[in-house]
Amino acid sequence: MATQRQYVNILGRFSIITVILLTLFVQIVQASENYFLKVEKNTTLENFEWTQRPIVIFANSDKDPNFISQMEFLSEDLNALKERDIIVLVDTEPSHSSSLRKRLRPHGFAFILIGKDGQVKLRKPSPWNIREIARVIDKMPIRQQEIARKKQETK
Repeated sequence: MATQRQYVNILGRFSIITVILLTLFVQIVQASENYFLKVEKNTTLENFEWTQRPIVIFANSDKDPNFISQMEFLSEDLNALKERDIIVLVDTEPSHSSSLRKRLRPHGFAFILIGKDGQVKLRKPSPWNIREIARVIDKMPIRQQEIARKKQETK
């Protein structure tokens, strides 16, 4: 009888932990869905001008080690993405020949940072961590204006 109660208690605790973990997982997925978009054939940079800073990640496959590293780097600090209005556009299918792929012409893996004005600000053939990305963005004139505006609002 005591072992049955222990089993029920353990099962109950396990169920509660499972529900908590699933809830956290769903929240993480929903948060990251807001910042990461898969590139469609007709995706254009004009959709993001003056509202967001696209980071376009190209790879020939989603199994590319550089692609995997880059996605891990970007996922480490979603708050930094949000604070800088970053949207990550992912294109791992060269055969679909998206409009972004035609315009930006990547060769294999490519990390491309686009400013709010729609212009290419940085192009790298290897992954960049979020600290390096933030440092580059924070030096941009539009970002400097955003920082100054936030300081004025908090005063």
